[in-house]
Amino acid sequence: MEKSRPLWDNPLQFIFACISYAVGLGNVWRFPYLCQMYGGGGFLIPYLVMLIAEGMPLLYLELAVGQRMRQGSIGAWKIISPYLCGVGVASVVVSFFLSMYYNVINAWAFWYLFHSFQDPLPWATCPLNSNRTGYEEECEKTSSTQYFWYRQTLNISPSLEASGSVQWEQALCLTLAWLVVYLCILRGTASTGKVVYVTASLPYCVLIIYLIRGLTLHGAVNGLIYMFTPKLEQLLNPKTWISAATQIFFSLGLGFGSLIAFASYNEPSNNCERHAIIVSLINSTTSVFASIVTFSIYGFKATFNYESCINKVILLLLNAFDLEEGSLTADNLNEMKDYLMATYPQEYAQLAPQIKNCSLEAELDTAVQGTGLAFIVYSEAIKNMEVPQLYSVLYFFMLLMLGIGSMLGNTAAILTPLTDSKVIASRFPKEVISGVVCFINCIIGLIFTMEAGNYWFDIFNDYAATLSLLLIVLVETIAVCYIYGIRRFEKDLYTMIGRKPNWYWKIMWAFVSPLLIISLFIFYLTDYILTGTLQYQAWDATQVKELWVWAFFKKSFLSSCKDTSFLPNYTVPQNGLLKVSSWSQGNPLILWIGKTGEI
Repeated sequence: MEKSRPLWDNPLQFIFACISYAVGLGNVWRFPYLCQMYGGGGFLIPYLVMLIAEGMPLLYLELAVGQRMRQGSIGAWKIISPYLCGVGVASVVVSFFLSMYYNVINAWAFWYLFHSFQDPLPWATCPLNSNRTGYEEECEKTSSTQYFWYRQTLNISPSLEASGSVQWEQALCLTLAWLVVYLCILRGTASTGKVVYVTASLPYCVLIIYLIRGLTLHGAVNGLIYMFTPKLEQLLNPKTWISAATQIFFSLGLGFGSLIAFASYNEPSNNCERHAIIVSLINSTTSVFASIVTFSIYGFKATFNYESCINKVILLLLNAFDLEEGSLTADNLNEMKDYLMATYPQEYAQLAPQIKNCSLEAELDTAVQGTGLAFIVYSEAIKNMEVPQLYSVLYFFMLLMLGIGSMLGNTAAILTPLTDSKVIASRFPKEVISGVVCFINCIIGLIFTMEAGNYWFDIFNDYAATLSLLLIVLVETIAVCYIYGIRRFEKDLYTMIGRKPNWYWKIMWAFVSPLLIISLFIFYLTDYILTGTLQYQAWDATQVKELWVWAFFKKSFLSSCKDTSFLPNYTVPQNGLLKVSSWSQGNPLILWIGKTGEI
C-alpha cells in the first residue's frame, strides 16, 4: 500500500504546492486591511509573535502527521486513535463547505478577466440610461466601478429573501472555474505537481510588475507612509492580537486537511521541519510584500480622489464667484474659502452644501477588505492607469492563479481520504471520484450565482468554518501531545528527519499554541453569540437583517429552555452608527451593532 502511494516528483514540488495553497487571496485583500485597521507597521509586531507562537508550530505538526501516517486527514487521525476519525471527517466537511463558495471568487475573476480586453474597460465610465440622454442614476450616485460590481456583475437583490434567479453569465464562469480545477487535479500529484509551479510563481511575477508600476504612480508614497507609520497604541488593543493570530491561522490553511494530504505524498525521510519554516516565512513575507503593492496602489487612488475633489471645489468656487482663473489653487484653497465666507456670507452659505471637505487622510482611512478591495478598489485604480487593459489582465489573472492554487489544496483535502478508502478506490477510478466531487460542488455553488448569491457568500465566508477550524486544530494538538503522546511523536520525527524536535517545538505544541487556539475560540464564540446576532450586509441603506438561521435557532431550539435571557436581543435602528465601505443603491451601506431592545 505504501509503496504504491503516489509521490511528489521532488521536495521542491511539495514546497510549491504548499505555497500555492497557503498564499492566497487573504494575503492580498485581508492582510493590508488589518495593517490599515490595527496600527500600520506596528501590526507587524503581533503578527510576527503569532507566527512564531502559532503559525510555524501548527504547520509543522500537520505536515509531520501527514508525512508519518501517509494518509489523508481521516486515515491519519484514525491511525493516531480510532476515536479521532471524526477529526478527519470534520476537516473534509469544512473543506467541502469552503470549496462550495470559494470557487465563485475564481468565477468572478474569470468574468473580470474576460472584460479586461475591452477598450475602454466596462467599469471605466457609467453606462448611458435607457433614453441615452445621460448616465444611469444609480451609477452617478456611486462610481462606475461599484456599479459594475454590484449591478452588472452580481445584479444583487435587495435582501437574502429575494433570492432571484441564477445569473447565467456567472453560472458559466463558475462552470469554467470548476472545469479548470478538475483538469488540474485529474491525475492527482502527477497533474497537480505541474500546475503548482505556475500557480505558486506567477502571482509573484505580477506582484513585482505591480510594485514597479505602483511605486512610479503619483501619490504612491502617501500610501506607503500611511502603511509604515506605526500606531503603537494599537498594541494595547486586544483585537489587534486576536486579528494577528486569526490571520496567521487562516492564511496558512490550518485544519482543513489540505496540508496533511499534501504531506502524505512525501518521501518518509523528507525534512518537514525545514519545509514548515520555509512555507510559513514565505507566506508571511508575501503578505507584507502584497501590502506594499496594495498601499502604493491605494495611495495613488486616494491621491487621485483627493485631487479630483480639490479640482471640483475650485471649479465650483471659480464659477460661483466669477473669480479669475488661476486665483484659486490647492495651496490657497482654505484661505480663499475663509475669505469668500467672510466677504460673501449669504452666497457662500447657499453654496456650502455643494462644497465638499476634501481630505487625503480621510481617503486613506477608508478601510476596505475582501471583494470590495479586490474588485472595486483595484478596478478604480487600474482604470486611471496608462494602458489599463494590460494591468487589468495581469491583476485578474493573478487573482485567478491565487484562487486556483488554494482550490487545489481544498480539493486535495476532500479527495485524498476518498482515494485512500479501499471501498471507494476499488470501485471507482480517481478521475471519476474527482469529477463527481467537482460536479457536486459546482451544482451546489450555483446558489452563489443567484441575485442573492453575494449574501450567501458573505454568510459562508464569515460563519461557515471559523469555530469549526479552531476546534479541529485544538483537538489535533491535544491528540498529538496527550493522546498519541509527545514522546512517541518525537520518535516518529527522529525516524523521519534524523533528529528530535527541540524545546521550542514541544513547548509550543503542548502549551502555547493550544492556549492561543482556546483564546481565539472563546473570542469568536463570544462575538457570535453574546455580543451580537449573526448579520449580513443587506442591500437596504439603513438596516441590518438578522440572519434567519440564527433567528430560527433562537425561536425553535431554545424555546425549550427555561431561561434564554443570556441570549442577546436586538432591534434594527432607523439610522446606523457605523458605515461600511460598500454600495447600496447610491448610499453607504449602514452596519449597526448595539443592544437597544428586543426584536
